[in-house]
Amino acid sequence: MIYHSTRSLENGVNAREALLKGLCDDGGLYVSDELLTCVLTPDMLKGLTYRETALRVFSVLLSDFTKTELAEGIERAYADNFASVAVTPVTRVGDEFLLELHHGPTSAFKDVALCMLPQLMSAALKDTGRRVMIATATSGDTGKAALSGFMNVPGIGITVFYPHGKVSDIQYQQMATQEGRNVAVAAVEGNFDDVQSTVKKIFASDLRQELADEGVELSSANSINIGRLVPQVVYYFDAYRQLVEANEVEQGAKVDFCVPTGNFGDVLAGYYAYRMGLPVRHFIVASNANNVLTDFIRTGTYNKNRPFHTTASPSMDILVSSNLERLLYALCGSDTEVAGYMQQLREQGSYTVSDALKAKIQEVFAGGFCNDIQTREKIGHAWRDHRYLIDTHTAGAYHVLDDYRRETGDTNPAV
Repeated sequence: MIYHSTRSLENGVNAREALLKGLCDDGGLYVSDELLTCVLTPDMLKGLTYRETALRVFSVLLSDFTKTELAEGIERAYADNFASVAVTPVTRVGDEFLLELHHGPTSAFKDVALCMLPQLMSAALKDTGRRVMIATATSGDTGKAALSGFMNVPGIGITVFYPHGKVSDIQYQQMATQEGRNVAVAAVEGNFDDVQSTVKKIFASDLRQELADEGVELSSANSINIGRLVPQVVYYFDAYRQLVEANEVEQGAKVDFCVPTGNFGDVLAGYYAYRMGLPVRHFIVASNANNVLTDFIRTGTYNKNRPFHTTASPSMDILVSSNLERLLYALCGSDTEVAGYMQQLREQGSYTVSDALKAKIQEVFAGGFCNDIQTREKIGHAWRDHRYLIDTHTAGAYHVLDDYRRETGDTNPAV
């Protein structure tokens, strides 16, 4: 499987190289046209455990890794690191289903990917003599999960940059107290978008070549790295398997996924699962007061020229959703069209997609948002009515799903 930039069809690389590089030389994100033609239907996964499902998915999407490399990496990533043997169990909360992604070592949903990414990078580095320095931006969750996942991994160093004063106290303490001889944390003045754009500038600077000359590859642990996305594809397939085996949905019936998102990585992984054969009707994108994605899905115009809000759900405090670029490429199939949109975003802070592309987006995606007051109300509702404690990001999705049901009258099963 060959990966190339969203902004160019040239200079394709295999999955190992895409994973080690993280970001393309032209600033684009790695995608594979083959990924969108893969077939992996739920009936193929019937009766499998989470780890067995992961091996099936990884074998398709990371085909230049051996099955032994993948199986051993999956075992190290998931056998003992998660509090639930199901890794990502589906739980009923009232009339809805919740995919629990908090059972990893740092309680962040990104543990699912960031326990596996170090295994993949280590396998890709083996016997190459190369080393990797990871420079990654975080709005909260990624930082601790990445630091924990890469702690003391041979041949790999990691520096996490975060927006000063704009992560939660717990997230700050988790990062600031992280042990390990190969880890570092740095605060940056500004918001997450400032941090993310600065890290991208590092990738485009002379430093990248200087490191390469010394045998050090500059890479990323953000969802801009394809190695972060692939492990997240797994839990969408596994969630569907759990629903079928619990007799909550019939095999082949379409479900909806309501996903809280900021950088568009988690919901994009779901979209990739859908394109591979997962029966999905709609993805409902849940945002907080930084509702740039909601407006984009409804209007076709992406406009980051708006106030930035610091909210109770900091992992969604983002105005530049990097992974949206991958969705645009997947739907329009044109590297030049995507490159044009990204140039407009850099120069003008906004772009408007074609009517044809907007229609394709709205076929599969819906969007909504909520404020902090609504978030707190939803946390209280879940606890009072169901004795189930949810975090602020989950609460946002819970509120948006309720709004979606009221506006459409829809009762389709949703996770």
